[in-house]
Amino acid sequence: MVLSIQRVRTSGTFSLDGADFEVENNVWLVGDDEEVVVIDAAHDAEAVLDAVARRRVVSIVCTHGHNDHINAAVDLADATGAPVALHPDDRMLWDVVHPARPPDRTLADGEVIEVAGSALRVLHTPGHSPGGVCLHLADLAVVFSGDTLFEGGPGATGRSFSDFPTILDSIRNRLLTLPPETLVHTGHGDSTTIGTEAPHLDDWIRRGS
Repeated sequence: MVLSIQRVRTSGTFSLDGADFEVENNVWLVGDDEEVVVIDAAHDAEAVLDAVARRRVVSIVCTHGHNDHINAAVDLADATGAPVALHPDDRMLWDVVHPARPPDRTLADGEVIEVAGSALRVLHTPGHSPGGVCLHLADLAVVFSGDTLFEGGPGATGRSFSDFPTILDSIRNRLLTLPPETLVHTGHGDSTTIGTEAPHLDDWIRRGS
């Protein structure tokens, strides 16, 4: 079977610190014709299920605990029987959205999630949130960056549990060390590459949060 990546766009509300924002999210599916990993089950479980089709869902991986990245995770888990995985440092964010249903398992830096004969390696990249992670798929030269790195710079750090120096350290030490041709599939918006973003690190530092 051929390993492939599929994007599903979903729309909904991001809520934090008493403010609401309408957002469009990228949900990423990684796998083949038999099995798939879902990255960030956002807003619309039915849309994700349609994309999954008849495949077995190996895991529902949350890049972080903000509601717009996890609000369809429980419904998707109930429909597929797949476990939901989240870094434990974001449990307080998860509990706001799903107070009666904990994640099924925790993510750890360096662990490998296997799917379709390939491996997604977990990179702990705090800053946007304490438990933010990215997922490196070396076989296809891709990293799924959640809200850590976007086209044009770091993810937002102006709200609770976020920190600008921390996200810069994560990007500098965990992402910009990847090969420059690595494709960056983001949690919102368009994809970019490590080589495109790396030259702008000093600009981001001068710009500040």
